[in-house]
Amino acid sequence: MKPARLSLRLGLSVILMGAALVLLLAALAVFALDRELDQRAREHLQRKMDQIEHSLNVDLKVSDLGARAHPLLDVVMGHDNLSLSVVEHSARHPARLSLGPLLEAPSEPIPVGPRLGFSEWVDSDKKQLLTASRTMRLQDGTAVQVLLTVNRSEDLDLLHAYLRSTLLALPLLLVLIGVCAWRLVQGGLAPLRRFRRIAEQVSAQELNHRLPEDGLPLELHTLAQSINVMLDRLENGVGQLAQFSDDLAHELRTPISNLMGKAQVTLSRERPPQDYKLALEDSIEELTRLTRIITDMLFLAQVEQPSTKVPLNPVALGEEVRRVVELFELSAESKGIELKVRGWGTVRGDRLMIQRALSNLLSNAIRHGAEGQAVRIGIEPQEAGLSCWVENEGPGIAAEHVPHLFERFYRAGCGRSRLDGGTGLGLAIVRSIMQVHGGRVEVASAVDGPTRFSLVFPD
Repeated sequence: MKPARLSLRLGLSVILMGAALVLLLAALAVFALDRELDQRAREHLQRKMDQIEHSLNVDLKVSDLGARAHPLLDVVMGHDNLSLSVVEHSARHPARLSLGPLLEAPSEPIPVGPRLGFSEWVDSDKKQLLTASRTMRLQDGTAVQVLLTVNRSEDLDLLHAYLRSTLLALPLLLVLIGVCAWRLVQGGLAPLRRFRRIAEQVSAQELNHRLPEDGLPLELHTLAQSINVMLDRLENGVGQLAQFSDDLAHELRTPISNLMGKAQVTLSRERPPQDYKLALEDSIEELTRLTRIITDMLFLAQVEQPSTKVPLNPVALGEEVRRVVELFELSAESKGIELKVRGWGTVRGDRLMIQRALSNLLSNAIRHGAEGQAVRIGIEPQEAGLSCWVENEGPGIAAEHVPHLFERFYRAGCGRSRLDGGTGLGLAIVRSIMQVHGGRVEVASAVDGPTRFSLVFPD
């Protein structure tokens, strides 16, 4: 099933919400208008009842209800929808006075008391009527029941006309809401369409495209920044992979070319047995170098896997440093280099990996250290962990090479010599080992000063 378009879903959602809101507002408006009309009718009856009470108390007696009812006639005169009935409180005969167009009595008796009351009822013609009732006294003290009724048919007609107008205008409002909602949704999704066009252009060969960040809403601006950062990482990763492939091809080509050249020269003519032995020894040396490159590459591929989980156990760092120093004492003595160790500490990690990282750093320090100078290894606490550093005296490392020291097969200068010697993977392995342990490796060097590599382990 083909998924619905986001613009269609949003547009329909806005239209449905708008329709529901319009219906709700129309219902509230009808309810409010009905209450307002009812309240006005009650207030109108209350004012008229006050006028009637004044006329009864001041001007009229029981004998005047039929002949001198002009004050009451003035109250209802000019109001085609008002009717007045005055009945003696104790009388059982018909009303003494009836004014107005309404002559029909309600089907059920209307309660009358000393307080003003209101009653709603319907006559035989289905007209909505509202009656105000109250007991009043005439000038001579006679108690009478006063019923003032208003015909609310005009109010109901007005209410029905408003409701019909609302229902007739509702389709037009829904169409207007739909058009506006569609335009708003299309405008709001325009950045996503630009995102799609740029995403279609991105490939392994073209990773230089970036999403525009100007003029975007906050949510899309954050999304565009995140995607651009991701593209930067991908571009850097692909570039490093391409550079690594070139470097690896060169690293493997050199020993293989040496092997082929040596073999071809050796087999070009008959030679004494010692020449063949020398050729085999040279081949073994090149094959050993190939084996080291492959072993280091397999190790890097293993530790850099995101799913790699190395069990971390307490490791006495001082003891491991001294074990590694014992392995390099002979090579250090051959250059007249003294190995000095100080400090103790415990970290959580893999003992063999830590030994390998220390071995790579110490091997580089001896190889590039000045003859007759000491190589110092120290362990000291830091604010957020423990640091183990290796420092030697030598020519130092130029500042432009420092950011690239831990890249695979990186070469310093124009020549083919490496800063870490060996396969060109030693420092890359050190960095990967520290990443597995949640730490980092740092380097500080000056051209004419000491060079220090530090392994920083977290708490």
